Amino acid sequence: MAIIDELRTPLYFAAGTADLAVQQAKKVPGLIEQIAAEAPSRIEAVKKTDPKAVQEKAQAKFAELVGGLDTDLKKLGEQAQDLALRGVGVAAEYAVKAREKYEELAAHGEEAVKAWRGEAAEEITEIAIAVEPDPEPKAETQAEAEAEAEAEAKPARKTSARKAPAKKAAAVEGAEK
Repeated sequence: MAIIDELRTPLYFAAGTADLAVQQAKKVPGLIEQIAAEAPSRIEAVKKTDPKAVQEKAQAKFAELVGGLDTDLKKLGEQAQDLALRGVGVAAEYAVKAREKYEELAAHGEEAVKAWRGEAAEEITEIAIAVEPDPEPKAETQAEAEAEAEAEAKPARKTSARKAPAKKAAAVEGAEK
């Protein structure tokens, strides 16, 4: 059964991803309308900016960055090593987050597939049946059920058997006279 579950998880992941994509795609028309409404004001803001001032500002920032670089190679080597170690830690953290998101999407996909099939309603019914107590206890085994059926059938036979002795009693009374 574990192999089947391992095969289902990627399929549920794909279904969950597709379901989320559909949900996000439904938001696109509203975003397009919003961008279309904001576009004229943004275009005017860009037209009003001076390209020379923007270029000078960018050059000043670049000069500041270049001037601030440390030229000591030992220090740069230590910084590179430190950055590499941080990178490994960040990569491990992202791997854990990716796995968690994968499992969340797989669970979402499983729920989406159940909803598409209508199984969610069936499960709710099954849970309700499991939670509600039975009004009358059921026979636990087939043998007990058969014993109950026989017990119900026997009184019917006994009533017919009782009629026969009553006839015999009448016959005995008639013989005594």
